[in-house]
Amino acid sequence: METIDLRSDTVTRPTPQMRQAMAQSEVGDDVYGEDPTVNRLENMAADLLGKETGLFVPSGTMGNLAAILAHCQRGDEVILGKQAHTYLFEAGGISALGGIHSCQIPNQPDGTLDLEHVRLAIRPDDPHCPITRLVALENTHNRCGGTPLTVEYTFALAELAHHYGLQLHIDGARIFNAAVALGIPARQLVESADSVTFCLSKGLCAPVGSVICGSAGFIHRARYMRKQLGGGMRQAGVLAAAGIVALETMIDRLVDDHNRARRLATGLAAIPGLILDPGTPQTNMVFLELAEEIGMSSSQVAARLAERNVLVGVTGPRRFRLVTHYWIDDNNIEFTIASFRRVI
Repeated sequence: METIDLRSDTVTRPTPQMRQAMAQSEVGDDVYGEDPTVNRLENMAADLLGKETGLFVPSGTMGNLAAILAHCQRGDEVILGKQAHTYLFEAGGISALGGIHSCQIPNQPDGTLDLEHVRLAIRPDDPHCPITRLVALENTHNRCGGTPLTVEYTFALAELAHHYGLQLHIDGARIFNAAVALGIPARQLVESADSVTFCLSKGLCAPVGSVICGSAGFIHRARYMRKQLGGGMRQAGVLAAAGIVALETMIDRLVDDHNRARRLATGLAAIPGLILDPGTPQTNMVFLELAEEIGMSSSQVAARLAERNVLVGVTGPRRFRLVTHYWIDDNNIEFTIASFRRVI
């Protein structure tokens, strides 16, 4: 029996078209800038996001790290949310490897940062304080329900940051999910940002990689950071080929993942003992928790679901995250709902 893996969209596997493109890819030495397939991917990504150029990196974590290192010096400070992926789940890399201080402020329920909170967090010109250099935003926002952040909000935050001489970086791991959910081109969502990182290996289904996009000067600095971090790959066109197919074929179909997430949420909401977050799903993530009367923990429920070959993400003692993606079809959704009903 097949495994239905809803733990994350990071579990996606390359499509047959991607595998064929990888096998046939033209390659060169990317550290020398001579891999034509990598160069094509970087140019495609930059064009899609309305930036001057791009930089292919092995992972989203490295992308965010390299971007923040390119923006900041040791001892500088970045303002970000307490629920930000960079703060919670990237191993403290900006501090451990970059000597960059973080100022964490509360995320609003929709993943945004209150503009007044940001303004108050900006340090004064005082030798006792680190220098505030950067604001980092996440779109879609993972821990806040996979919510898409709007053009209007991002522009307002960028305007505030730029007024104070700061830069704005967007962790756009799922920026195309946000664009599809809002019905606008992704470039509009990042137009006011100074840099953006997005993942090819989540909903876009490529096996490896992310792309950082920004100005030519910024990417020049980020390329140094990538090399320092060990991310300078050689014949990386084998990987970039899958990323090209992802950008060509996977963006528009993300709406299918969103629709299936809504079907999943509707089915789970009808099961007594399951409480869905208000408004979930915003994109391809369904968040829910167990009611008090359920005498099991989320880990126990997940273990019983796994016995039925349904894998779900456990995000708290009584809380779950379920993520739809290319390899989840309608039958998988119905089987997952039935499995929850049986286990609960």
